Amino acid sequence: MQLSPDEMVFWQYGFVKLNSTILTSWAVISVLALGSLLVTRGLKHEAKVSGWQSFLEIIVTGINSQLKQVGLEHPEKYIGFPGTLFLFIGASSLFTLFPFYTPPTASLSTTVALAFCVFVAVPFYGITSQGFGGYLKSYVQPNFIMLPFNIISEFSRTLAMAIRLFGNMMSGGMIVGILLSITPFLFPIVMTMLGLLTGMVQAYIFSILATVYIAAAIRPNTEKPIPNNKEYQHG
Repeated sequence: MQLSPDEMVFWQYGFVKLNSTILTSWAVISVLALGSLLVTRGLKHEAKVSGWQSFLEIIVTGINSQLKQVGLEHPEKYIGFPGTLFLFIGASSLFTLFPFYTPPTASLSTTVALAFCVFVAVPFYGITSQGFGGYLKSYVQPNFIMLPFNIISEFSRTLAMAIRLFGNMMSGGMIVGILLSITPFLFPIVMTMLGLLTGMVQAYIFSILATVYIAAAIRPNTEKPIPNNKEYQHG
């Protein structure tokens, strides 16, 4: 049994390899890109819209509401990044319904790449919101002694996100594979459905964690100042 889709190599020339992880990753990306073009074509800004557009608007509004509850004051500015993470991880799990498919998220290289995207996005949004100097000040809060600990925290949480997603996705695929070899057909189907649910939960957790980190990075500029006594008196 192969522990990782990286081990399934279809083509190799020197150190360049085309393995299952790369193939399925681009397949998922292509399906999502094509699907986004199909579902967003013909969108209107008029008062009367189609039922499909209304359904999409309900979904986007719900996601924005969820992101706002996490801590993003203006979620519409950031929905693209965590939304893309959720769609990619969720679609990777959903496609396990197809035979001979192994999700790219079952590879440590994919989960590390996704976590690295979060690692880069957090300071990007933080610097965009606070400025370079303002964001760097967050590393010495509440005092300068915390600088090395905050830096270590940045790397450790990235590693934790990668390993958590990899472990959950890989273990789910391994369990289904083992059950297929030792049990009747019906029971692995149930486990596959549970695996799909687990995959969607992992997609939600990963995207929400990314949102929490982004919200923490931009928080100083999103918090409203507390009114002073003079403001209360004139109010």
